[in-house]
Amino acid sequence: MFIDTHSHLFYPNFAEDIDEVIERAKSSGVDYIIVPATDIETAKQTLVLADKYEMVYAEVGVHPHETKEWTNDNLKIIEDLAQHGKVVAIGEIGLDYYYDFSPKEKQVEAFRAQIELALKMDLPIVVHNRESDEDVMRIVKEYCNSGLRGQFHCFNGSLPDARDLIRMKYFVSFTGNITFKKADSLRDIVSNIRLHHLLLETDSPFMTPVPYRGKRNEPSYVKLVVEKIAELHKMPVEEVARITSINAFRLFGIGSLQKTNYTYLLGNNLYINITNRCNADCVFCNRKGDAILEGYNLKMSKDEEPPAEKYIEEIGDPKKYGEIVFCGYGEPTIRWDVVKAVAKYVKQNGGKTRLDTDGHGSFINKRDITPELKGTIDVVSVSMNAADASKYAEIMRVEKRMFNEMISFAKSAKQYAEKVVMTVVSFDEIEIEKAKEIVENKIGAEFRVREYF
Repeated sequence: MFIDTHSHLFYPNFAEDIDEVIERAKSSGVDYIIVPATDIETAKQTLVLADKYEMVYAEVGVHPHETKEWTNDNLKIIEDLAQHGKVVAIGEIGLDYYYDFSPKEKQVEAFRAQIELALKMDLPIVVHNRESDEDVMRIVKEYCNSGLRGQFHCFNGSLPDARDLIRMKYFVSFTGNITFKKADSLRDIVSNIRLHHLLLETDSPFMTPVPYRGKRNEPSYVKLVVEKIAELHKMPVEEVARITSINAFRLFGIGSLQKTNYTYLLGNNLYINITNRCNADCVFCNRKGDAILEGYNLKMSKDEEPPAEKYIEEIGDPKKYGEIVFCGYGEPTIRWDVVKAVAKYVKQNGGKTRLDTDGHGSFINKRDITPELKGTIDVVSVSMNAADASKYAEIMRVEKRMFNEMISFAKSAKQYAEKVVMTVVSFDEIEIEKAKEIVENKIGAEFRVREYF
């Protein structure tokens, strides 16, 4: 169920009972453990552990505390160690200005050098950051278009920084400190980050969660971290485990990916994965990436798109759900006939329907499809995303004229659907207010902000 992505099992206080520690982890539902290094010697030790235990994987790198004697000769050693088949990242690297163990200049030099190595080897990085937010954020932002990816472990920065990191495709993780009595600010950050962006960790032997605080931490205690995250997100532990395990697969390649989900449950709504095809290419969309959402695999080619009957079979009784939502990583009106066939079944059997669309359906189908919404789609949710044609074209990566297509579709849809909602992603407060003005005062639709985080 669980993947502990950060556990220093090479520490001396594990030497006497490491076999028992591993067994307790297994018994507690831990499937995999990733062991990050702190210097060259411990990097070698992570490989020994990875060779000995099937469930253990390794990271190699030099921690900022250990960069006092850093030279680029270290890079060749790290690169050689990283050739091992169970090395999944360059880590733990980063900056730490809380302690004065290594000069800041040396820390920055080592951090940059190891980032470059990670890019060269196409490996993610695992970042340590303490009291060095400004420099760490400045450096990683320099690499935001390079393909660099990674994990900010034991996150203790601000919510805006967390959101910036998520925009740059990083994952964040929290340790047992989110169970501490005075960690309300950390818990607030956790509750404001979607599980899609989170990983699990213990940071053993440190950061032991309540009720074992003060004792040595170990991977079996990751369940306590999961339980706190589940509580904050008001979700079952099993859901947190499922989603974060898929996240670990996305970043580190550990575990496996389930087959394509044609339908997927979010809350009380059943979502219908119609297509990955789209006439737009939104800057925030993961359609061309791994197409994973909240632990569900939505990736499929045109040839893999199922017929209406497959969706109907998986839906069963539509009254079990709040809504049946036509969505997925693509534009559902590209397969409008399939949407209509499934929606007809849902309505005939007492269910409610919603269409999540970019509002280009009439353009795509070369006819006005809005009259066909009547009696078929209860709610139409249109991704507006911007308040003017230029910004819209930039975000959606379409021609400017598609902004008016979208507006016209929304206005027309109001005649045939019970409700029309227009949404924007929570990126820019100024754009949000402008869009709200247009939606509520000029179109007369309902306005909502979609949380990206």
